[in-house]
Amino acid sequence: MINASPSRNNTRSFSMRLPLPSRPRGGQRETRMQPHLPLSLAAIALVAGGPAQAQLCNGVSITKSPDGRALGHFPYGDAAPDALMAVPPSMAIGACRLRPEAAAALQRLLTAAAGDPAVQGRLYAFSCHRSLVHQQWTFCRTRESATGVDRAISAAPPGHSEHGTGYAVDFTVRPADGCPDAEACMAAKPAFRWLAANAPRFGLELSFPTSNKQGVKWEPWHWRWVGKSSAEPGAARARFLFAKARAAFPANPAIDPVLPRVVPPVVVRTIEQAPADEKGKKKRRRKERRRD
Repeated sequence: MINASPSRNNTRSFSMRLPLPSRPRGGQRETRMQPHLPLSLAAIALVAGGPAQAQLCNGVSITKSPDGRALGHFPYGDAAPDALMAVPPSMAIGACRLRPEAAAALQRLLTAAAGDPAVQGRLYAFSCHRSLVHQQWTFCRTRESATGVDRAISAAPPGHSEHGTGYAVDFTVRPADGCPDAEACMAAKPAFRWLAANAPRFGLELSFPTSNKQGVKWEPWHWRWVGKSSAEPGAARARFLFAKARAAFPANPAIDPVLPRVVPPVVVRTIEQAPADEKGKKKRRRKERRRD
């Protein structure tokens, strides 16, 4: 539930309460009503830095960092259900819903992968959009500390997951050959080497590369869609939502890498005047030339 209350400066502050999570059943489906944070509020939180507190598990809250992050993760809210579309079941393990532009790019990528023998298996979408309830269950189920700091290295607190935007997808491969989904051993598979080489052609970049400074573990299966260029339909909105993350913690592979602007130094050209004796010598030379 999202409550709005007036503040002293006549603005409205928003707080979000989540029910106790129940384990999702059947992939992305859940047994309870799924509250969601409208994308407009997510965009406001992204620009304004969001509320000072983030709710985690069992009523525990933590203070956000100055850039709006909770335990290292930026705020993203939750895309409205009617803004998402289903990916064909043959391309996913369980239910998969994404924003239409991201879903279309995913289908093109998976079709290309299915026709390339270099993949040596079959790529599937494993986890797509997650509601706030689903993300709370994902984050709280295996935490060891009360705040969930130990869990944040591999899962985002509710309201702070890229999956909430409808632009992020986790991949898996079949046959798995004993490697669990969403584990680092998957990076050694030919399918994931194919992803690293080809996903940017479809507008996807790797959110959490190895040795990233964000404090999130390397996730070779987690990719976000930002479009092949900013002019692609839907790409401007995706790039707006991920702007802080892309600037502070670049993806790798990345699309249109966010590079620091380098301003060249101002060069002032000056003409040095020749000394007086040099001027005299030049005049004498000109006179001698005329005589000749």
